[in-house]
Amino acid sequence: MRISTLQAFNNGVQGLQRNYANAIRTQEQISTGNRILTPADDPVASVRLLQLEQQQNVLTQHKDNLTAADNSLVQEESVLQSINTVLLRVQELAVSAGNGALSAEDRKSKAAELRERENELLGLMNTKNARGEYLFSGFQGKAEPFVRNSDGTYSYQGDEGQRKLEIASSLNVAISDNGKKVFQSVTNAGRLDAVPALQAGSTLRASTPLVQDEVAFSGAPGFPDGGVDIVFGNPNSNSYEIFAAGTTTPQLAAGSLDDNEKTTDKLVFQGVVINFDGIPASGDRVTVTADPGKQKQGVLDTIANLRKALEEEPSTPEGNLAVRDAIAEAITNLSSASVVIDSTRGDIGARRNIIDTTLNSNEDSTLGNKAVQAELRELDYPEALSRLSFQTLILEAAQQSYVKISSLNLFNKL
Repeated sequence: MRISTLQAFNNGVQGLQRNYANAIRTQEQISTGNRILTPADDPVASVRLLQLEQQQNVLTQHKDNLTAADNSLVQEESVLQSINTVLLRVQELAVSAGNGALSAEDRKSKAAELRERENELLGLMNTKNARGEYLFSGFQGKAEPFVRNSDGTYSYQGDEGQRKLEIASSLNVAISDNGKKVFQSVTNAGRLDAVPALQAGSTLRASTPLVQDEVAFSGAPGFPDGGVDIVFGNPNSNSYEIFAAGTTTPQLAAGSLDDNEKTTDKLVFQGVVINFDGIPASGDRVTVTADPGKQKQGVLDTIANLRKALEEEPSTPEGNLAVRDAIAEAITNLSSASVVIDSTRGDIGARRNIIDTTLNSNEDSTLGNKAVQAELRELDYPEALSRLSFQTLILEAAQQSYVKISSLNLFNKL
C-alpha cells in the first residue's frame, strides 16, 4: 500500500496528540485527586455521583433545620422555666396574702409586687426568637400574642397553629407552642357559680365554688351537668341536703354546719369545695351551676383578678372573705397552670430527644454518603502514577519514532 508523505506526517502528529492528551488527562487526575473529570470518563458513576450530591444537599438542609429546631426549643424551654419561676413567686405571694392579720395596706403592698410580676410575665409570654418572631403566637409570628385590654383583662392575638420544620425525610418536628394552649386554656377552678336564695334572718354566705378534684368532678357519677341545689332545713336549719338542680329526689348527699357563725364550714361534693359562713335559716337554698363563659382562664387574668382583690377589697369581714375566696381560686388555678407548663416542657424534652436521635442518624448518613462519593470519585494514586509513567514512555517513544520517520526521504538513498 502506498502511503503519501502528507499521510505519514498526519498519522504521526495524531499519534503524538493522542498520547500527549492521555498523559495530560492522567496528570490532571493526579493534580485534582479525582478519577472522573467529565461525565464521559464514567457515565454510570457520574449519574450516581449526581444523585449522591443531591442527597447530600438534602442532608445538609436537614442538619441546618435540626440545629434551628433545637435552638428554638432551647429558647422556649428557657422562657417556660423563667415563667415557672415567676408563677412560684406569685403563689408564694398568694399564700402570704391569705394571712388574716394583714391590713388593707398590707394587702396593697402584696398587690404592688403582684403587678410587677404580672408585667414580667407578660414580657416573657411575648418573647421573640432570633428571627424576630414571637415564640407563642402560633403561625402569626409577627403578631404580639398577648395584649392588656383597657379593663385590665388580657387577650390572645395569635392563632392555634404550631410551627414545624422538616428534620428528615417525612419527619417534621414542632418548634413552637401557641400561647392559647400553654397559657390561656387552663382549666378554671372557679368555673361554677353559687346563687343563694335566703330566708329572712339568714346570715349564710356561700363562697365561690372551687373544683379542686377534676377526677371526682368529671368521673362517674361526677358532678351533675345541670348543677345542684343545696337545701337547708331538714331536720334543722343547719342541716343540708344536695339534689340535682330543680329536683327534690333522689338525695345526692347530706350534712350539717356547726352552730358557730364565726367559723367557716367546708362542704365537699364530687370534687367541688364550697365554704359557708354565718348561720343558715330553714328553707335557704344555694344553687350551684356551671358558667359556660368561665371554663378556661388565662394565667395573666388569674393574677390580675387576685391583684385587684388585694387592691380593692376593704378590711371588713365581707372584704376579708372576698379576698379569701380570690386567693383560694388563684392558688388552684396557678397550680393548674404550672401543670400545663410542665407538660409543655415535657413535650419539648421529647422533641429534643427526637432531634438528637435524628441528628446522629443524619451524621451517619452524611458519612456514608461521603464514603460512597469518595469511592466513586477519588483517584487510585499508585495506579495513576504507574499509568502516567507508562504513558510518558509511550509518548517519548512516539516522539523519537516520529523524528526518525519524518527524516526519511528518497534523496537520502541516492
